[in-house]
Amino acid sequence: MNLSQITHPNQLHGLSISELQEIAGQIREKHLQTVAKIGGHLGSGLGVVELTLGLYQTLDLSCDKVIWDVGHQAYPHKLLTGRYHRFHTLRQKDGISGYLNRGESQFDHFGAGHASTSISAALGMALARDIKGENFKTVAVIGDGSLTGGMALEAINHAGSLPNTNLLVVVNDNKMSISENVGALSSHLNKLHLSTPVDLLQKLEVQFETLAHVESTPALNQLKQGIKCMLAPKSRAVFENLGFTYIGPIDGHNLEELIAAFSHAHQLTGPVLVHVTTVKGKGYEIAEQQQIGYHAQSKFDLATGKAISSSKLKSPSYSKVFGETLTKIAKRNPKVIGITAAMSTGTGLDILQKQLPGQYFDVGIAEQHAVTLAAGLASEGMRPVITIYSTFLQRAYDQIVHDVCIQNLPVFFCMDRAGIVGSDGPTHQGMYDIAYLRCIPNMVLMAPKDEAELQQMLVTGINHPNGPIAMRYPRGNGYGVPLKEEGWEPLPIGKAEVLRHGSDVLMVAYGSMVYPALQAASDLSAQGIETTVINARFAKPLDTDLILPLAEKFGRVFTLEEGCSTGGFGSALAEALLDRQIVIPVIRIGVSDRFVEHATPEESLLDLGLTSSQIAERVKKEVKVFRNDVVVQKTTAVAMSL
Repeated sequence: MNLSQITHPNQLHGLSISELQEIAGQIREKHLQTVAKIGGHLGSGLGVVELTLGLYQTLDLSCDKVIWDVGHQAYPHKLLTGRYHRFHTLRQKDGISGYLNRGESQFDHFGAGHASTSISAALGMALARDIKGENFKTVAVIGDGSLTGGMALEAINHAGSLPNTNLLVVVNDNKMSISENVGALSSHLNKLHLSTPVDLLQKLEVQFETLAHVESTPALNQLKQGIKCMLAPKSRAVFENLGFTYIGPIDGHNLEELIAAFSHAHQLTGPVLVHVTTVKGKGYEIAEQQQIGYHAQSKFDLATGKAISSSKLKSPSYSKVFGETLTKIAKRNPKVIGITAAMSTGTGLDILQKQLPGQYFDVGIAEQHAVTLAAGLASEGMRPVITIYSTFLQRAYDQIVHDVCIQNLPVFFCMDRAGIVGSDGPTHQGMYDIAYLRCIPNMVLMAPKDEAELQQMLVTGINHPNGPIAMRYPRGNGYGVPLKEEGWEPLPIGKAEVLRHGSDVLMVAYGSMVYPALQAASDLSAQGIETTVINARFAKPLDTDLILPLAEKFGRVFTLEEGCSTGGFGSALAEALLDRQIVIPVIRIGVSDRFVEHATPEESLLDLGLTSSQIAERVKKEVKVFRNDVVVQKTTAVAMSL
């Protein structure tokens, strides 16, 4: 059978091991060719090919449900569930998602782009099944990295207390999240790699079952458990003491072992955990050797593994400027501590890790813990800089309020990937941080217009002694403006700057929208409309002394932000105007009340009306309406005076 012919995973039933191995090779080939051409997640999917085939061989996926954690490890799943012929559209506008999407396929039972959600969702489905009296299997496939997330452990704790609820949890243990796994749980799984092979314990169980003619007594049961405990190391008892039957570790690239283990697991009652060890990047030697770099890749040459670089010279990324600048500051100030939640490379904190490991902590996929850890450090006089993607900081909202802001602790939140992120889609867009942070008392919010201002804001945040402060900055490269190696001056809190003077229109832009505002102002000038452009710098506190008198003078104001308009920067300015009883139109240009789907950043900005030419066109129309209204008012006034 050819992979291209598979439209339903049940077509795998009855295939021989050699036939499944052939399918596995075709999955890897399609996966590699597609990601090399268009970019995408690579290592995780390559590592679970046999796991997916072995699991699906033992399930009836017309009714059974598999919930994949995060989703980027589910590329083989996509190829086996009718999306082979659309796989080339992966993560592209109007194409298939890079994650699981309930609206995309009947086999995507639960959407996920964030980690550690699968066990909770699968348990909920299993409980619903039992309440409704239905009969199907429910499986959660979760990476060992995602097990570091507290939500996964909470779900394991709950599931283990339900001995009559059938649930299978498959741990894909590749010793990695995006970066290398950290923490005691990772060490625990490594110990399990050395444990007694599962087949020996299964054979032992079979031997006991053959003693059916012997009366079961407490003494015999105690003997059975004693022998099993002697053979199984204490480390596996952690899961069994939590109420799970533990099976493993299983070689995640041996189809015979996988099928046998999953078949056995389906026969058991209650929650079962199958521990599968895999190699991230399996089948592509370069990805196996460079597992961090090949977690995800832009376009690359399959033969060499090297990225296909653009002919355009690129400025350094915001993340790189952030990491390098923070490291230089930390060398001068031993109280500066960088904290990340399993995203050292993506945030640029790997630079700090390599040069100052004693001033760096990676807590794993545990954003809640990261925030309260930072609060504890701050309470003892340290200067914690917690660096998390905007979308992931959402997961720690209570800790931001309860542990940091109420106690007014000087924690510096640095939100990478704030705004449009592109092909990762709605689960990763950094749309909401302005809205969800500015309503919290004691919080200061700022956003740089470019990478040089980011350096200034880094110093500003670290030097801010009077409570929490947050900085958002976008994904991608800066503008190539000159950068300082040292001597960065902190910015005065709550002070904006006027970048351009004009007599017709007032634009107030925040963060990444400042340069588009300046370009729009230039376009408008060519059409006879002169614009004043303000770089707000701060969303909270606003520079009301500068902005409000100008807004009142112009009679209307345009706000620009790369975030949700509802509750965002424009709303903050509108509220400030109303508080001063200045009633003028506020035209908020931002992201409307919608989720932004996967596409390139340029396509998303165009779709949202946030390009400089679209901004100029919208302002032009509003100015025309405004001028017409003025003419009508004057004509009416003259007519009434006659």
